[in-house]
Amino acid sequence: MSAASFPILITGASQRVGLYCAERLLDEGQAVIISYRQERDSVAHLRERGAIALQADFSEEAGILAFIEQLKGHCDGLRAIVHNASQWLAETPGEEAEAFRQLFNLHMLAAYLINLHCSELLLRSEQADIVHVSDDVVRKGSAKRPAYCASKAGLESLTLSFAARLAPRIKVNAIAPALLMFNEGDDAAYRSKALAKSALGIEPGPQAFYQSLRYLLDNPYVSGTILSLNGGRHLK
Repeated sequence: MSAASFPILITGASQRVGLYCAERLLDEGQAVIISYRQERDSVAHLRERGAIALQADFSEEAGILAFIEQLKGHCDGLRAIVHNASQWLAETPGEEAEAFRQLFNLHMLAAYLINLHCSELLLRSEQADIVHVSDDVVRKGSAKRPAYCASKAGLESLTLSFAARLAPRIKVNAIAPALLMFNEGDDAAYRSKALAKSALGIEPGPQAFYQSLRYLLDNPYVSGTILSLNGGRHLK
């Protein structure tokens, strides 16, 4: 595989924003590898379009390391890694420690181990990027989901550490989105309340995230940055 065709890895790309980004990259002729947790029609569709789809379980260290070995068997270089895999996990009474462990493994340990063990693949590309997907909730904290918020805050810290560690050859940044797109079951009252939290008051859709990702991939002079994508929520 030539350096020009090294793929971009997007974790958790079977639905929503990750799926949209994979589709757009494929539209542009970019080779793509995705990870997914469970089989969906969307995964089969991406395979039909030429993407490599690898099943992965990031809830345990063993699953993360197994994914890394599987990945290395499918490519000899990477253009970028986008750590998109995420879970909006509630902390139910009596199971808080388990929720914290799962969120730590998914949002932090997976990114940490993949970055460590796959940086050699990125170094084979003339341009190389790592993009962590954080969350705007880190800015204020979360009374309802402190474990989720803490694990995303840790991911932002990893962004700074890896940006320093891997410079100058690999740029490392993060995107911290707020509301991008509603779920089908969200009712009108919820939608109205959610939109009112931002100064711009819109549902921007996944394309707003892709534009941010494209900016980080294309700009050669940005590293160690947490890119806020919140429609001006910090103004209200």
